[in-house]
Amino acid sequence: MSVRLAAALTLVLALVLALAGGADAQLVDCLGGQRPTQVAELMFGRNIGSRIGVSEGDFGRFVDREIMSRFPNGLTVFNTAGQWRDEASNKIAREPSKVVQIVLPGQVDDIARLNEIVEAYKRRFKQQSVVMIVRPACVSF
Repeated sequence: MSVRLAAALTLVLALVLALAGGADAQLVDCLGGQRPTQVAELMFGRNIGSRIGVSEGDFGRFVDREIMSRFPNGLTVFNTAGQWRDEASNKIAREPSKVVQIVLPGQVDDIARLNEIVEAYKRRFKQQSVVMIVRPACVSF
């Protein structure tokens, strides 16, 4: 199988799985006045190199400028400790992190706006990645 064909098949499979995941969010059975929606969690590492490079103030300004401007209805920020296996050294890397949780409004561009936030953080703070999890949920306010 050619590399091109394999890449095309991988893309098609990813699209099918993404669409199936979106359909699952609509099938959540909510009770007690809650409504089905999706919740996003974005996980931001704060180290630049081997030390904290994203201060509380830096992160607060990022939230105000990049996240609240795209999701003005609100969010929750958690202080966390992230860790993962560094593939190059095979060692466990640890860093202080932030998790931002957003109840998505259900707009067609929700995922695009989340991707813009991820790319803005990576660019601004020289990060390799930002973890993004989107899952179905039942919410009430």
